[in-house]
This record gives sequence, C-alpha cells and structure tokens, in this order.
Amino acid sequence: MPKREGRSTSHLDAAPVSAIHPTLEALLAAVRSCRVCEAHLPLGPRPVLRAGATARILVVGQAPGVRVHTTGIPWDDPSGERLRAWMGVDKDVFYDESRIAIIPMGFCYPGRGNGGDMPPRRECATLWLDQLLARLPRIELTLLIGQYAQRHFLGSRRKASLAETARAWQEYAPQYMPLPHPSPRNQPWFRHHPWFERELVPVLHARVNALNQS
Repeated sequence: MPKREGRSTSHLDAAPVSAIHPTLEALLAAVRSCRVCEAHLPLGPRPVLRAGATARILVVGQAPGVRVHTTGIPWDDPSGERLRAWMGVDKDVFYDESRIAIIPMGFCYPGRGNGGDMPPRRECATLWLDQLLARLPRIELTLLIGQYAQRHFLGSRRKASLAETARAWQEYAPQYMPLPHPSPRNQPWFRHHPWFERELVPVLHARVNALNQS
C-alpha cells in the first residue's frame, strides 16, 4: 500500500488508537466534536462523515458544500444523486453505514473561494484520517473522488491529469477507483471524456454490486 501523505505528527501518534478512542463510535464522536479549524470556517465547524466497522466500500470526496453543511447529510445534493447513479445504489444502501463509509478529505465546509468552494482543510486528514482508516478493516474498495483524494491516497502514482488517472484505473484496482467529481459543474468534463460513463461507470457499478451482494 502506498504511503499516504499528510500523516499526523501530533501527540495522537504517540499512543495506539485503541488507547485514545476505544471504539469507532468513540472516535467518530471525537471527530464530530473537533473544533481545531473553527477560526477559519465561515459557517463554523460541523464535521460531516459516516462510517461503520463492517463497511466494505469507502467514499472519499473533497469537503461538504453549503447544503451538506446545513443538512449534515453527506452527498445530499445533485452531486450525490449522480454518484449514487454511478454506483448503482439507492439512498438506503448509500447511507447504510454497515456497507458504505463516507469520509471526505475535509470534514467541514471550508468556505467560498474564487470560482467555487475552497480546498478541504488539511487538518482533518492530518489529525483524523489514519485513525479512522485503522478502524475500518473490511474496506475493499475506496472511491477517490477528485484530485485531493487522489493526491492523498495515490501520491506519486497519480498521472498528469485527473482524466489520465481515471483512465488508468486498472493500475489502482481493486483497492482504489479514481473518479471525477460528479458535480453538475463538471458537465464540460463529461462531454470531453465520454469514455468515462461508457467504460468506467459500468465497472464501478458491477464492483459495488458485487461487494454489496457478497
């Protein structure tokens, strides 16, 4: 497994995860009460993530948008509708924490920048991501949605562009599947890369279905 970037150098590394948070539920509670970035978040902290110890699929996106910040439900927007269509699952399956974990690179809405939302803040991955992954031992497929997730998990194995990385998906299978962001704003990308929905989406659909059925 490639070394992940952004590993924590805090005191949390000095003791085993089990000694700090004895269960996944305790760890999730700690994450949801995190206020490390509070001074930098325009809408305040509201970490949005979901996970169950038996989940076999992990969805790693960028960071919550305003709507998700408001509802507290990850992928509760048109992007989520398209992602679920790609995966071939309905909301009941998608939000079943025993099957699918949803952990973005940034847990809170980072604010608005030029042309879109700001990048996910790095503190989330630095402080929490490795601990969360250690509590998800049954993950067999991780969907890496967008450049931030791909950069973190794939590191130097990424290609020169997101499109090239997605097209080289077999190099990262079966552990990872790199995907573009399903945002409606990405419509030009989909028009320029029709192979994605023609070739890669059916593979994703089949892989998710196999993991949910077995």
